[in-house]
Amino acid sequence: MLRIGMLTSGGDCQALNAAMRGVVKGVFSKRDDVEIYGFQEGYKGLIYSNFKMLTSRDFSGILTVGGTILGTSRQPFKLMRVPDKDGIDKVEAMKHTYHKLNLDCLVVLGGNGTHKTANLLREEGLNVITLPKTIDNDLWGTDMTFGFQSAVDIATDTIDRIHTTATSHSRVFIVEVMGHKVGWVTLHAGIAGGADIILLPEIPYDIDVVVDAINKRAKAGKNFTIIAVAEGAISKSDAKLSKKELKAKMAKKTYPSVAYEIAEKIQKRTNQEVRITVPGHTQRGGSPCPYDRVLSTRLGAAAANLILKKEFGYMVGIKNGNIVKVPLGEVAGKLKYVEPDSDIIQEAKMTGISFGDK
Repeated sequence: MLRIGMLTSGGDCQALNAAMRGVVKGVFSKRDDVEIYGFQEGYKGLIYSNFKMLTSRDFSGILTVGGTILGTSRQPFKLMRVPDKDGIDKVEAMKHTYHKLNLDCLVVLGGNGTHKTANLLREEGLNVITLPKTIDNDLWGTDMTFGFQSAVDIATDTIDRIHTTATSHSRVFIVEVMGHKVGWVTLHAGIAGGADIILLPEIPYDIDVVVDAINKRAKAGKNFTIIAVAEGAISKSDAKLSKKELKAKMAKKTYPSVAYEIAEKIQKRTNQEVRITVPGHTQRGGSPCPYDRVLSTRLGAAAANLILKKEFGYMVGIKNGNIVKVPLGEVAGKLKYVEPDSDIIQEAKMTGISFGDK
């Protein structure tokens, strides 16, 4: 009997179900003696032994369904070694559940924090395989994470729709896109949606440069401006602060988010009306796009192959169009940032897009 545990952890995204379906279909295509243990609400289910037995039928008809049939929750890695309110050692509890159920492996779908915990469990002796889930596309070791393209499509659609109203009313429109530490979604949606200015966490901006770009467009007879802003965008002055100083400054801010701060500064420096649109969690929702359905199916099938070959301790990713296995120890704790001098940034600048830096 092959016993597989499975969980989805962290923020949800559109292709979690499709990826799990790929794993299960792949395994059942080669073996019939398989038991699937689906842990509820991520690592929480593994900690408290909250699971349900699943069959291949449970994974039929979910290729196009967003969210996750297992539910999810955020369990910060920095608290994994901290006992819960009842004094339960979370790591030992997860190991106990794994061994109590006599699992052959644990399949974990998640992002950066999830991979840190998955690697911890690997170091504790559990057989673990992970799949790269995050709309941020910030996991090291893979060119693409599932959920990213679906989020880009939604953010791009928002910018497309804002274009018509911005043009009609001669306004500056700021579209705030998800991405606290990395700006991949904002970058791709901004380029795809024809944004005039793109502000990313990796490229600190100067508000005067942003205003100059807006005024330059106005002088050229272009009476509107679209700004795509990552929620983690940061000014050059704030980027120079220490983490402690920045945290103290952020605690005193009264703006709901970075878009509102930027909007107020632009409003004071130009004669144009400024409006803000925040698509928020819609970027995580809905059905996965066709690209993500294909990617997650491929990743899931490759994970199934590793399980059948008893090769554990890897994240399944994609490099140059080919599926690869990456040692978990190399992935955990590393983020894949947008490089300020990368080709895609330089090419965007060639088309006239300003990144607010110079």
